Amino acid sequence: MVIPEEDPRMLAYLFIVLAVAVRLLPHPWHLTPLGAALLFFGAKRPMREWIAPMLLLMSADVYLTSVHYHMRVGIDQFVTWIWYVAAMGIGYALVRKVNPMRVVGASLASAISFFLVSNFATWAFQEMYAKTFVGLVQCYTMAIPFFRGTFASDLIFTPVLFSIPYALSLLDRRTEAHVRG
Repeated sequence: MVIPEEDPRMLAYLFIVLAVAVRLLPHPWHLTPLGAALLFFGAKRPMREWIAPMLLLMSADVYLTSVHYHMRVGIDQFVTWIWYVAAMGIGYALVRKVNPMRVVGASLASAISFFLVSNFATWAFQEMYAKTFVGLVQCYTMAIPFFRGTFASDLIFTPVLFSIPYALSLLDRRTEAHVRG
């Protein structure tokens, strides 16, 4: 059984759906595969297809923000959506060469950039913190517990997701050898 070349790349869609599902369910310790799924999608799918995960993620965010958290969708949410595109862009940088160091580097860039961008947007566009340097520091400080989960999620899930196509190809080769043998 030969896995068509397109099937491993279709995993990108599966991983996005999985990331949305995990975000909609309770996820202890703030562990979700969202950053990893965005990196993988950016690495495996052409830019013209990035609209599909964006629409799905935006819909989930609007639902979570307005229904689950009972908040309004604000400018800070748009900043997060721009970050989603940036995360896929980080993944796109892996297209030419995927190796363990580059995958770990991408996961670090994803986690750190999300922390910096999303919390700056929270400070700038919500009324939770004073619009001073002290307020900005307080915003970042209060976000550290969430950053731990994002950081751990990206460092755990990114290598796992990028390893799955390789694992499937090894399984396919082994199955093919067993059938022939």
